[in-house]
Amino acid sequence: MAAVLSPAELKRSRRPAAARNLIVLGTTAGLLLASVLFGLALGSIRIPVSEVWNALLHRTDTEAWQIVWNLRLPRVLTGLMVGCCLGLSGALLQGVFRNPLSDPGIIGVSAGGGVAAVTIMILFPVQIALLPAAAFLGALVASAVIYLLAWKGGASPIRLILAGVAVNSLLGAAMSALMILNSEKVQSVLPWMSGSLNGRSWPHADTLLPYTLAGLLAALLLIKPANLLALGDDAAKLLGVRVEMYRLIIVAVAAFLAGSAISQAGMVGFVGLVVPHIARLLVGADYRILMPVSALGGAALVTFADTAARTLFDPIEFPVGILLALFGAPIFLYLLRKGAKQ
Repeated sequence: MAAVLSPAELKRSRRPAAARNLIVLGTTAGLLLASVLFGLALGSIRIPVSEVWNALLHRTDTEAWQIVWNLRLPRVLTGLMVGCCLGLSGALLQGVFRNPLSDPGIIGVSAGGGVAAVTIMILFPVQIALLPAAAFLGALVASAVIYLLAWKGGASPIRLILAGVAVNSLLGAAMSALMILNSEKVQSVLPWMSGSLNGRSWPHADTLLPYTLAGLLAALLLIKPANLLALGDDAAKLLGVRVEMYRLIIVAVAAFLAGSAISQAGMVGFVGLVVPHIARLLVGADYRILMPVSALGGAALVTFADTAARTLFDPIEFPVGILLALFGAPIFLYLLRKGAKQ
């Protein structure tokens, strides 16, 4: 017969996990701070960290202050918000689909936002201010189509993933066709397709901020239902959860976060796949800790990658999306091989 732990013993058994989670959370926050400092200090003109702190805390007329506040800080903040949105979106999708390979860029959510954004940039450039809203609506419509295709008395995670992969391929073909038919305008779209933070300034950061805050708040409110859905549909129903309703809400919030991110950074991939999966390995599947670790980790990864993309190949600025793909593709292949062995 299995031994029954007393409440005191059960509490003591949870302490190591709680301590580990706090260490991981603190380390991730430290990495985020380091990524910000690196992003502000490194570039074609390197600024000592002490001068970066001084520029952040005191307004001066120095060259360092101008570079930090007018060039690097808005770009770093935009990267932070993009990474945060993608990390949260991936964490939500992996939980609701109960699959570590779920990602906004793989199951069609990002492609939906991409088609809408490319349509605005190519066909309606004078309406460029509508790009964030269009990207969100495109991602939401793609999510709705995926959900309808997967519906058969309910939308099981397996059918959602299969429908998402098919929709992703279809939307990718639509984007390619749109660019071929408007080849004279493709040059302005290519950096966005590769995923880039080049030229991002305060208007971009100001535009993305309310979307990020709204998505973050919605994600935090979904922590409890996301934890219950991760137990499986039958268990969640026994606990009184309206499974299909909450699954649809979580997918919609994930689409909102992904659409917001790609509207400002383009088709940045693998962040929503790699970061939540690594976070799950480190802290487990509890969304109370998984959510903040995924948000902080995604923000740190995109900021580090963008700093590397604009400094390692100087004077050429490498698109951050390509660098992230070079980092994320081997991990994705590892996950595929690991899943095949199970």
